[in-house]
Amino acid sequence: MAMLKTPIFLVGACRSGTTLLRAMLDYHPQIAFHHEFEFAVDQMKEPANWPDLSSYHEYLSYSRIFLHSNHTIDKHLSYPELVNSFLLQKLERDKKQFIGATVHYHFDRLLRIWPDAKFIHLVRDGRDVARSTLLMAWAGNMFTSVQSWITAELLWEKISPQLSPEQNLTIHYEALIQNSDEVLTQICTFIGVPFDKAMYDYAEHTTYSLPEPHLIEQWRKKLSNDEIQLAESKISTMLEERGYQLSGLPLLKITPWLRWRMAISNRWVRRLFYFRRYGFKLYLEHILSRKLPFKGWRKSVQMKTNVIEHKHCK
Repeated sequence: MAMLKTPIFLVGACRSGTTLLRAMLDYHPQIAFHHEFEFAVDQMKEPANWPDLSSYHEYLSYSRIFLHSNHTIDKHLSYPELVNSFLLQKLERDKKQFIGATVHYHFDRLLRIWPDAKFIHLVRDGRDVARSTLLMAWAGNMFTSVQSWITAELLWEKISPQLSPEQNLTIHYEALIQNSDEVLTQICTFIGVPFDKAMYDYAEHTTYSLPEPHLIEQWRKKLSNDEIQLAESKISTMLEERGYQLSGLPLLKITPWLRWRMAISNRWVRRLFYFRRYGFKLYLEHILSRKLPFKGWRKSVQMKTNVIEHKHCK
């Protein structure tokens, strides 16, 4: 099986606007763009070796995102060939010329499989990312909610020097919303296709509306001063380095006491959220199945939670 040479990967923190941009790209007549593709790199934990294939096949059998990707698994393929085949399947189904995928974490591992891949790095104001993450209940407070943004941005800082100018492009979410034609033209040029107005057709077929500039910088209207300070106390320097202005509020001193309070708050809020989402019995099974060595039971519980999570992601 021929390996793709230059697939395109859209990388950045969750809630940074990647779903919107992915939809725009996927509606281009020449570009097929896969949704979350973390299942291609999530199991690549040993830098010198590929994941064990039997374990990886088992992992895919209960991966919620993979199961809704409609891919087939060819068990005769090596690990790189297999994940490559998933992109090829999307490309062949859509009958297009270019293929890409969104990856929010561990995207540095992609270079082991596709060293010549192209990367579109989408960066959004970390305060808006943290606020959106908080609304999804993926974190329990603003102090912990900014961590996924920090992780993604630091990872980009790590890999971007390894990429040639032809391999990497950084886009600001705010510019994409305010000057959509201009930014999409820049992205299309980077990929090697002409800009096409069909990229806006996603609004007719998805729950996402056309870009609305008044919705950027929601943190200014929707966050309390305390919440802004909790976020900026961790990311003020990183925000300024990326061209974002600070609120002007005094920065908090990050003490061990503050870290401890935020960690306890985060743990309590998240546990309460999943307790309410899953119900007592399934929540208890979810906790125990991750601690006990019963793979069959763990998979059964995972499949039950997948159903609930998929319903909430629609």
